[in-house]
Amino acid sequence: MSTGSCPVDHSASAATGCPVSANAAAFDPFGDAYQADPPEAVRWSREEEPVFYSPEIGYWVVTRYDDVKAVFRDNILFSPSIALEKITPVSEEATATLAKYGYAMNRTLVNEDEPEHMPRRRALMEPFTPEQLAHHEPMVRKLTREYVDRFVDAGKADLVDEMLWEVPLTVALHFLGVPEEDMETLRKYSIAHTVNTWGRPSPEEQVAVAEAVGRFWQFAGTVVEKLRRDPSGPGWMPFSIRAQREQPEVITDSYLHSIMMAGIVAAHETTANAAANAIKLLLENRTVWEEICADPALIPNAVEECLRHSGSVAAWRRLVTADTTIGGVPIPQGAKLLIVNSSANRDQRHFDNADAVDIRRENASDHLTFGYGSHQCMGKNLARMELQIFLEELTTRLPHLELVPDQEFTYLPNTSFRGPDHLWVQWDPSANPERGDPAILRRHRPVRIGEPSTRAITRTVTVESVEPAADGVVTLTLTDAAGNPLPPWSPGAHVDLDLDGLSRQYSLCGDPADTHRYRIAVLREPDSRGGSRYVHERLRPGSALTLRGPRNHFRLDPAARHYVLVAGGIGITPVIAMADHLRAAGASYELHYCGRTTRGMALLDRARRDHGGNLTVHCGEEGGRLDVTTLVAEDADGVQVYACGPQRLLAALEEQAAGWPADTLHIEHFTTTKRELDPSVEHGFDVELADSGLTVHVAPDQTVLAALRAANIDISSDCEEGLCGSCEAPVLDGEVDHRDVVLTKAERAANTLMMTCCSRACGSKLTLGL
Repeated sequence: MSTGSCPVDHSASAATGCPVSANAAAFDPFGDAYQADPPEAVRWSREEEPVFYSPEIGYWVVTRYDDVKAVFRDNILFSPSIALEKITPVSEEATATLAKYGYAMNRTLVNEDEPEHMPRRRALMEPFTPEQLAHHEPMVRKLTREYVDRFVDAGKADLVDEMLWEVPLTVALHFLGVPEEDMETLRKYSIAHTVNTWGRPSPEEQVAVAEAVGRFWQFAGTVVEKLRRDPSGPGWMPFSIRAQREQPEVITDSYLHSIMMAGIVAAHETTANAAANAIKLLLENRTVWEEICADPALIPNAVEECLRHSGSVAAWRRLVTADTTIGGVPIPQGAKLLIVNSSANRDQRHFDNADAVDIRRENASDHLTFGYGSHQCMGKNLARMELQIFLEELTTRLPHLELVPDQEFTYLPNTSFRGPDHLWVQWDPSANPERGDPAILRRHRPVRIGEPSTRAITRTVTVESVEPAADGVVTLTLTDAAGNPLPPWSPGAHVDLDLDGLSRQYSLCGDPADTHRYRIAVLREPDSRGGSRYVHERLRPGSALTLRGPRNHFRLDPAARHYVLVAGGIGITPVIAMADHLRAAGASYELHYCGRTTRGMALLDRARRDHGGNLTVHCGEEGGRLDVTTLVAEDADGVQVYACGPQRLLAALEEQAAGWPADTLHIEHFTTTKRELDPSVEHGFDVELADSGLTVHVAPDQTVLAALRAANIDISSDCEEGLCGSCEAPVLDGEVDHRDVVLTKAERAANTLMMTCCSRACGSKLTLGL
């Protein structure tokens, strides 16, 4: 197919006219609208024509999340071989200029097919693992501090020119291991590669661009040869040269030359543009900027949301290797695809309220800015590190930063990478916080290397009231500090509170319909490690707390015939919310509330008032102990039992449940019996990652989660005790040795999910859908 031609053969059809729609015919990825905001420019496509042919560039364009992810996932049917192909035809003079310099950029990790790609990726992976990247954090912090120092008292700056272009380039050169004396020369050449590959230079400009690219290629080769003479130093290139000695057939001389040049571009421009996009986006959404200024714990997820909403990688390209369909549209072999991952990131079908900037979005890291599958960006966690440090430095030292009004944002015209050429900001230097408190320059938070945990999604709440609920129990009412609505929750949900450095979980026991208040009840534990003591002794109306959640792993089954609810002591908190819900729904239920004394039974008056006909109180001092053997009748089909309370009660229920139908009993756990792995009794096994194309070995003393992270595979986690469910992974093949307390018996028997922080393989191999 040539540019401008129709891809459909009309010869065998009676239809007349070209099926390319008016919107598709008008699509221009080099136009101002696409350059400024690619997802908005193709909104019409997401809504009306998610796969279309563009005569302007001769590519099929894919814009919806599920379709884009499916293309990324299958790197055989959708070859990455054209990822670095020049999208604009090159003039003969420009081609001759490149030839003059011996330009031979060919295959890199970005555009290489299997079976060559994965062996090279495995061989070159180690410097990108979180453990190795951690060594770069001090260097990134030092550079960022030095550049901010240069303009912090100026009152106005172009952040692109004065920081965001320079720091990522210097970090990239250090990461690669480029000698200091060669860094300045390589700086000059970086942008030319982007224009040459993804841009639309005029015939006259092509020669100048080719000249710069040729010199870039030539000098990159010189640096590789210098490093080859002594590859003992740090950096990805010395590592790769050392690896070549072990695997010369995998890492060839020409390959080293290509990745030297491509690595600079990949690590520099995408991060520089992502940083500029992120800061622009946050300053345009002032309340969000102020939130992360007030709570730096939000920065990791803010980075993820900025990458989703306004990432620097707008689109990638793929070649179709066999006739297929995408989104129901027939696509012929040999077709070229422009997969607009930035559009996928704003697909309302996958991201609720996708155009909004929500730094507490729990699935923000589902974004496809780094790609997906076996060709996912290896440097993604280095970019995340840099963005976190940039935001931490600016929000700490210049929280009063604002965009210079009425500035015009321009972008380098190309199909695939975007970021503003300039980003002018202003502030009042006399209001710089460090002038009154120089100590802030010594504070910083540890960088989250890898995909952020949902535990990083926090909000500040205010204690509205503290009221006695029983002997040794108080009820807290919490509201959002800024007066915003709180996230919705369902019966059984809990929140995490930070209490003087301790993280504690408490079930919500209020009204889910009240979107402005959460209610929890807290028992003062005699052997408290500090959490309940802090609540009872130090919290007062007006106290501020950091809250995470809500989360729910104790959900009611809506299809049950009858519900048996069992609460012991403070375990009434999630159970009474369930009872309230069942009563409102007109469901069949019974509530059993156990306690030593009625004086110590929180919410008892409420339970009697609202659930009197369904409530049985089992009070120890009155001889009313619960007989667990009578809870479930012989006709137990359709009966579901939900229990929360002391371990002795839960253990008795678990013993009795052995004779009940599978998954009749559901228990809320807040502790586990997690044990350290003993390599003398554990065995190693392999985990094949179906979507990523990797096989990862899990050692006897290593969790699956740790092995995945060491292989640079993103996977979220929170408790890492098999308690919270956040590290869940889909299982495609192999038998799992389940060790969590999240999955039900039926879910374990189905063998389709596992908690990677604690569960293992029964045999020698598992296949996961990652």
